[in-house]
Amino acid sequence: MLTGSMVALVTPFTSNGNVDYKLLAELVEFHVEYGTDAIVSVGTTGESPTLSHDEHVDVVRATVELVDKRIHVIAGNGSNSTHEAVQLTERIAVLGVDGFLNVTPYYNRPSRKGLIEHYRHVSEASDLPQFLYNVPGRTACDMLPELVAELAEFPNIIGIKEATGEIDRVAELQRLCGPDFLLLSGDDPTARDFILAGGHGVISVTANLMPQTMKRMIDAARRGDVELAAELDKKLTALHHALFIEANPIPVKWAMARLGWIQPNYRLPLTAPELENEKVIEQALKDAGYLQ
Repeated sequence: MLTGSMVALVTPFTSNGNVDYKLLAELVEFHVEYGTDAIVSVGTTGESPTLSHDEHVDVVRATVELVDKRIHVIAGNGSNSTHEAVQLTERIAVLGVDGFLNVTPYYNRPSRKGLIEHYRHVSEASDLPQFLYNVPGRTACDMLPELVAELAEFPNIIGIKEATGEIDRVAELQRLCGPDFLLLSGDDPTARDFILAGGHGVISVTANLMPQTMKRMIDAARRGDVELAAELDKKLTALHHALFIEANPIPVKWAMARLGWIQPNYRLPLTAPELENEKVIEQALKDAGYLQ
């Protein structure tokens, strides 16, 4: 089952802008060691919009090889072009991934019919499991539960990453899609409540920094241990909010660079945080016990 605490992994870059595969290997080992259930490779946090298709496939390939079947790997395969999403899916499907995360087409704002046809074509490009990814704050496209239920009838669409932060959607999606349809939170600040409401896991940005605590918190919430989940989530709260003070993955990459884990490199149009936001992120690292 593709459930539990999953990390939306950053893609580290060298100073000349290439993918830093040495650091990628270190990040993969970090998550294997600290119990992350799955790595989501080349999603939004992995800066998929600025990777070429060849780079996208190469990063997924490297991640699969580095993981070596010790945990699950889910690959981003979305695009606002159905043709491109199909091509990515076909190329990645042979690499050994466990499933796909397919964001709603962004910018071109398809109709309901267009969304259904988009997901029909992409789901038919591979038999591997696929998660829908609903993040209207980025895509200007909100997949409402009624549409999700229709898409859930496609055999290999097994769940959704729901990033609206609207906890009421959990019950509605359960009612419409049934208990076997997997519900993953895509919103760290509300992930605990999402799981306690019946969700099955999270795809987390915060887990890049605190995978062990995130894993323990999600596991506690899945068991229904409300008090322990709240206690653990309290340790994560400052990071949950600081890591979204600017567009993801700007804050999380800056935080990881501040700790010396990666180099502080982005691809334009992403740049380093504003100075006042750096201070907020640094304070969150202090609250988490990483800095004095």
